[in-house]
Amino acid sequence: MISIIAAVGKNYELGKDNDLIWHLKDDLRNFKNITMGKKIIMGANTYKSLPSKLEGRTYIVLSKTLKNLKDAQVFNNFNLLLEYLNNLQEEIIVIGGASIYKLFLPYVDKIYLTEIDDTKLADVYFPIFDKNKYHKKIIKKIEENGINYRFVEYERNYEKR
Repeated sequence: MISIIAAVGKNYELGKDNDLIWHLKDDLRNFKNITMGKKIIMGANTYKSLPSKLEGRTYIVLSKTLKNLKDAQVFNNFNLLLEYLNNLQEEIIVIGGASIYKLFLPYVDKIYLTEIDDTKLADVYFPIFDKNKYHKKIIKKIEENGINYRFVEYERNYEKR
């Protein structure tokens, strides 16, 4: 099963200057809880932007430029990565960036989205997707430092595919 996790603003803002726009404690804790013990997929920029090793997770990096990383399995071909993932019997989570989300969107079963009721200047955006193809479930609503946001799970509705 392939899933995506992201935090987005009202206009699908993801980040700026290869960094997160929002640093919300509960969102970061939610990210850790969902990804712990799992394989996480990211692109080269997301890999380079991580402030430190995310313990308890196995890195898979999709990149044409990065090669032999000691802490990650690297794929330079999307189709080979997809074939590899389709043979796994576990949830794999795509953590970014924007171009990686866009590549994987047609193949995901679930999207863990933190929807933030705020807008900020961004240079990367989450791809707009057809929410009608998913069953939406609001997990939790939160207010932190004057910002309202919610954890939402979008599970693919295969009848509407």
